[in-house]
Amino acid sequence: MGYLRIQEFVVQLGTGSDQHGHDNDCTHAAIKAVKNAIANNCLTGLSDICDIKEPKDLERILVHVKIGAPYPDSIDGDKVLKTIPFGVKSIEIVSGGLLARGVMIKELGDTSDQIIMCNAAVSVSIRSVS
Repeated sequence: MGYLRIQEFVVQLGTGSDQHGHDNDCTHAAIKAVKNAIANNCLTGLSDICDIKEPKDLERILVHVKIGAPYPDSIDGDKVLKTIPFGVKSIEIVSGGLLARGVMIKELGDTSDQIIMCNAAVSVSIRSVS
């Protein structure tokens, strides 16, 4: 038996925004950023190169989500991680993102005129024994 090795497979980047303020809760914008990061990817190498073939093999996939948000403490990390379809998931939330002035329309549930923007970096790594 060999040793445990972790190899980074891909880093996917995305941006998401929430135009309705939502009491400065960045969760919705963070979810959109993760969805944007993973939306146009088909990780065929997971089966072809990394030999991920069976459902039990999905536990070898490590998915780390890093979010940059203007109000990092407002993010519900568990909700954001539900966006990731498989793998062993982790999240790191840091100060970042962007605030822009928009328009407040109370009928849409807006709580301010702030547009909240978040950035996401989604890293996929493979755990293997060599």
